[in-house]
Amino acid sequence: MQPVVHLAVGYLCYAGYTRWHGDGTPDEAPALAAIVGAALPDLIDKPIWLADLVAVGRTIGHSLLFAIPVVIAVWLLTRARDRPVLGIAFAIGYLSHIATDVPWHVISGDVDELGFLFWPLTPMPAYTGTKPLGTVPGLEVTVTTLWLEAVILVAGVALWWADGRPGTDVIRRALSR
Repeated sequence: MQPVVHLAVGYLCYAGYTRWHGDGTPDEAPALAAIVGAALPDLIDKPIWLADLVAVGRTIGHSLLFAIPVVIAVWLLTRARDRPVLGIAFAIGYLSHIATDVPWHVISGDVDELGFLFWPLTPMPAYTGTKPLGTVPGLEVTVTTLWLEAVILVAGVALWWADGRPGTDVIRRALSR
């Protein structure tokens, strides 16, 4: 999944959580925590891959062996500061990132590419890229995972916009200091 789509998924998941709990639209800081959580695996892994320190772009940040302790540590820290909602939002964002990297590999049959889930205990072969999902009958156009990702991105941005763009006030205040 493209990095920016993970941000939309993280927001969609957290917005769904707040609605499910009857809290309405997400508040500023938790929305931002969910988006940061959704971004973190790529913020960790892509730079070390681009620096040629690892062979693939999904290693430590995408590994459950790293993610679970990080999520627990953030939740404990936010709970100790009497802000557990931030830890929950971060966990939803981070774990949604990892969860949404799984289906494309399963659907395409490239299950060996799921090695990132327990890296470094399991090998992570090179990522084969965008996955074909089928063709449009009569048009002979191949539908790929990018098509679905575009729909997810638009849905995430639309909901975030309709919710009042939560998280932007936190950033504006930080930048105006």
